[in-house]
Amino acid sequence: MFHSSDDLRSNKISDYVKYLKLDTQIVLESGFKFDDCVIAYETYGQLNAEKNNAILICHAISGDSHVSKHDDTDADGWWDIMVGSGLYIDTNKYFVISSNILGGCMGTTGPNHINEKTGDYWGSDFPEISVSDMVLVQSKLIEYLEIDKLLCVIGGSLGAYQSIEWGVRFPDKLHSVISLAGGPRLTSQGIAFDIIGRNAIRRDPYFNDGQYYKQSEGPYTGLALARMLGHITYLSEESMSEKFDHDRYDPKDVDTDFEKEFSVGSYLAYQGDKFVERFDPNSYITLSNAMDKFDLGKNSSEISVNLTGKNLKWFLMSFTSDWLFPSSLSEELTRALIIAKEEVSYIEIPSNCGHDAFLLDDDIKYYGNYVNNFIENIANDVNVTKNQEYHPDRKISERQDYNIILEFLDNSKRIIDLGCGDGDLLYEIKKIGNANKILGIDNNLESLLNASKKGIPVLGLDLNNDLHLINDNQFDVAILSLTLQSIIEVETVLLEICRISSKVILSFPNFAYEPLRKMLYEEGRAPKHPGVLKYEWYNSPNKRYMSILDFEEFCKIKNFNIINSKFLNTLQNKFVSENYNFNADLGIFMISKDN
Repeated sequence: MFHSSDDLRSNKISDYVKYLKLDTQIVLESGFKFDDCVIAYETYGQLNAEKNNAILICHAISGDSHVSKHDDTDADGWWDIMVGSGLYIDTNKYFVISSNILGGCMGTTGPNHINEKTGDYWGSDFPEISVSDMVLVQSKLIEYLEIDKLLCVIGGSLGAYQSIEWGVRFPDKLHSVISLAGGPRLTSQGIAFDIIGRNAIRRDPYFNDGQYYKQSEGPYTGLALARMLGHITYLSEESMSEKFDHDRYDPKDVDTDFEKEFSVGSYLAYQGDKFVERFDPNSYITLSNAMDKFDLGKNSSEISVNLTGKNLKWFLMSFTSDWLFPSSLSEELTRALIIAKEEVSYIEIPSNCGHDAFLLDDDIKYYGNYVNNFIENIANDVNVTKNQEYHPDRKISERQDYNIILEFLDNSKRIIDLGCGDGDLLYEIKKIGNANKILGIDNNLESLLNASKKGIPVLGLDLNNDLHLINDNQFDVAILSLTLQSIIEVETVLLEICRISSKVILSFPNFAYEPLRKMLYEEGRAPKHPGVLKYEWYNSPNKRYMSILDFEEFCKIKNFNIINSKFLNTLQNKFVSENYNFNADLGIFMISKDN
């Protein structure tokens, strides 16, 4: 009937839920002390003998411990498309843990639980909690399971906050963090929607100051309105147009007291009414308030202070149409991690699904495979699975400039490849083992996916616009291999590259090469060549048609220092030293810029 992340959700409790009553006191950030905290949790797969294949999955505000169905008779999980046998988070390989968070309403201690000291429901007496409190309780579950170090903590939305907080608070208890549709804080616009939702619940005539559990009627109209409002924030303009524009005045026939004059109205009414069946109003207030107050800092520099010295591997992902957690938030967190000298990958996924994207299968080809690649490589690093060396389809020797670039690199320790493509060069550098920090940047999702499969940290950025995310002097050498000719503002970008790196190695096709000149002069056709210029005029990525001499003159005028240079005839596979502007089709330079 409707396409939504809530489609298959119900109030059914899985038979596989386990309950742990903690025998230690939990002290919240507020100072409040819990003596009787209960955690509802589920596990999938088997913990290996070394106990180093465990992954903790953290849920969003309306989620619970039931991340995936355990068998065909089990209730549907909220992430069945990601977690399971042979799926992106493969339960044949990994021991997956998911718990209902503190303050929830699906088994873990929350407002709808009995306060053992009073014998009555907690209700509005339930203390204010934070994301850090949620993570503290989860850490007690991990201790109970006798797991010293998690392979990864992963979550989306509020779950992303939890995964990030794990990295901040317990870096020694995990190897890596994955944040989907998250960031360092919520926007003021996002908080505004939550405020209205909480007010809708509190102003419901049946709210009774939060003590409604013994009433025949609760504040369910308010909760439904809060969910309807919240659901709007999970969608995007594109997804709403796709869902509702074609039948705007033909609403679905749903049994509801809410307005259903328009198709979008019947959809929201359906979502609101359905949510009431499985969620507690007080929990919604408690969790949304904790979500709104999560804040790592007001800018990247301030955030980086909280992230320094964690020594983790981070993977951040955002979605283009997500306006609740816009990509700018993940970019800000990415920059903070770079400043903190943490290893971070960041990808923005093109999607029309809005904030809901990480829960739907529309774009799972990308986000699922990126998550899988990241986890597989972390697992290989800690010897969880047999490390099967990845062999690129194309040998390194087929790119003749690569061998010269490797020679120019010498013993450089911190290397960034700008326009890394499939990551073949960085993979070769990684195998050599001299570098202690590598990073690939590209804006082609397929290429970056291949690079991530090889264990390369990657950032999905546009070189023309996004290098400001990288802090000064982060690298010893930046590589710009067959990419310079596609740059829009050459001087501006090279200055940015020299800001982030001491030296730059670049290679580019020489458009003054003799066969290219002859083709234009004798045939009157756009130059094309079986060497490095294989493109037709209509599909060429080249925007600059410079020669080797042009570049040398540019460096002289703009005060870039040429440290080294070599020139190749790629068809003849030989170096050219005489009349190279005429006889070489590829130039390779190492340059720097005086401060």
